[in-house]
Parts: sequence; structure tokens; C-alpha cells
Amino acid sequence: MYALVLTLVVTSGLVFANRETKKAPTKKAAQKPLTAAESKAVLKRWQASPDGIKFKQWELSAAGKKVLASHDKIRKEIKDFSNMEAIITSVTFQRENAASGPQWLIVNISGEEYMMQFSPKEFEKLSNLKVDDKIIVRSHSAGHSPNHPYLIVSGDYIEHNGKVLFKRVFNKNNKC
Repeated sequence: MYALVLTLVVTSGLVFANRETKKAPTKKAAQKPLTAAESKAVLKRWQASPDGIKFKQWELSAAGKKVLASHDKIRKEIKDFSNMEAIITSVTFQRENAASGPQWLIVNISGEEYMMQFSPKEFEKLSNLKVDDKIIVRSHSAGHSPNHPYLIVSGDYIEHNGKVLFKRVFNKNNKC
């Protein structure tokens, strides 16, 4: 009787030892948002860095002021995600020292030049556009950088001759 129980215990132990246990998915520790004071401290550190100083100099330069003023001209349309009529001025723009990477569409909206960046795959949908074509653009955001000559407008929706050529799909959870 003892031999049978001992055999059963040893066999059960081997079975449980060899069985794969399912691991619960590990949750990454969510980084807590910075407080207002922490954010202010991070910003001050960055502003004192060489990149922060260079950026501030660009903002105060004529080129920086021009880009910031162009943002003011379309701020309401971006906020409202409303239609902006644009005329294409370049479909072949390349940034200096950039052999490959994103493709750019340069457009004129209300007398100002703006840039729209697309991945090569996204740009395929826009490949039939030509200089002087009129398009309708909607955008959720815009950004600026000393490395770019114009304000960068996100081309979230592009329409040409009543046909939607491009519509960015947003993640329902975080809208990006």
C-alpha cells in the first residue's frame, strides 16, 4: 500500500513539475504624469540646454517669427478641424541632407506656405497630385522646428475634386 501511495506521489510531482504554468501578462508600470512643478523644472532644464538655447534663438529670428505667425493664421481651422483650401506648390520637396525618409507636400493656404509630411506608403495615395492642384485639407495639429522652413501641418484629411484621397485613421482610445 505504501509503495502505491509513494509511486502516486512521485508521479504526481513529476507531472506538476513538467507542466507549463501560464504566466499572467505582465503589466508595465504606468509612469505617473508629472506635476506642474516637475513639468516646469524639466522645461527650465531643457531651455538652459544647448538645444533649448538654439530653439529660443530660432523663435526670435525672422524665420521663426514667420513660422509662428503662419500658425496663428490657421489656428482656428486646426482647432475646429475645418476645411482649408490649399494650392499645391511642391510634390518633390526634400529636406537638406535627407537622402530618404518621409515625403513632403508643400501647400499654400491663404498666402502662406505649409509643409505636410507623409510616409512613403501614405504618399502613394497622393501620387497623382500636381503643382497648382487645389485641394481641401483638414488638420488636427501643427508643429514647428528650426530644421524646417515652414510650419508642419498634419494632413489628416485631403480631398481633391470632391474625392477623398487621404484620411488618417485615428486610434479610438487616444485619438492619435
